[in-house]
Amino acid sequence: MTGMTVPLLTVDHLRIEFATRRGPLVAVEDISFAIAPGEVFGIVGESGAGKSLTGQAIIGLLEPPGHITAGHIALSGRRIDNLPYAQMRKIRGKQIGMIFQDPLTSLNPLYTVGQQLVETIQTHTDMSASRARSHAVHLLEEVGIPAAESRIDHYPYQFSGGMRQRVVIALALCVNPALIIADEPTTALDVSIQAQIIALLKQLCAEYGAAVILITHDMGVIAETADRVAVMYAGRLVEVGTVRRVVKQATHPYARGLMNAIPSLHQHQSRLVQIDGNMPRLTDIPGGCAFHPRCPKCMAICREKRPNLIKNGPVQVACWLYDDTHQPE
Repeated sequence: MTGMTVPLLTVDHLRIEFATRRGPLVAVEDISFAIAPGEVFGIVGESGAGKSLTGQAIIGLLEPPGHITAGHIALSGRRIDNLPYAQMRKIRGKQIGMIFQDPLTSLNPLYTVGQQLVETIQTHTDMSASRARSHAVHLLEEVGIPAAESRIDHYPYQFSGGMRQRVVIALALCVNPALIIADEPTTALDVSIQAQIIALLKQLCAEYGAAVILITHDMGVIAETADRVAVMYAGRLVEVGTVRRVVKQATHPYARGLMNAIPSLHQHQSRLVQIDGNMPRLTDIPGGCAFHPRCPKCMAICREKRPNLIKNGPVQVACWLYDDTHQPE
């Protein structure tokens, strides 16, 4: 990243395993990236790629038996992956906000949205209850909740899905965190509402100066929103670069497949392009490059040896097609 001095977030050689009776299963392996303050960084891939696990590891919400077995995570230069639960709880909410796929995951149905906003604000600041409530009303207005003064006393079930997600964005932003992790924030919403939520998230994060990790399987959402994108497959990064470069000239065959699957308004297509086959299960990840059984450009070495992420012009890519040390037979 040009001009970046101290990254806001650094993920270095992260490895996540699940303990099972048959031994450990590796779900995420050797993931490294850095995010600048104010940057929108997309993580994209099919279900099972390890995107959400990476987000959960950053925020300290990995569910057992999942656990980090290698690498480290640093926020503003301070390591956070090895902090005690109580310390990590202070960082969550204050320095890192989270937006989940289903807003009902984040909202307690037994409390009004106002009670939940006020409690979060008061937990992380020294605001009085009345000031916290005024701030909560202001946040609800900012995220586009009409009649916020009265809606603040409503319960989550009294809001539509799109409005609930707006409340969750307000909750994530309420103490001005440096980083927001948005995990599939629009999947449960219809297309027109999706576009509104993405535009809102982008606008508010720019206003508040927060960096965003946007986790999604939807390359169209990434193309509209992110500055840079990391493409994940079977727990590994296969391509990292600017959105413009990856969308227009994807390098890795899997990333190219994802791009080709986006419908075009400018070209007539009788059917959508698809990537044959499925993401492998954790118990059945093939040797060599995990993508090789689905790859149209598979070579002998792809079946035998795993490629590392290497620099290839303006992008990083994990593919033997671009590794100069490999001479084709």
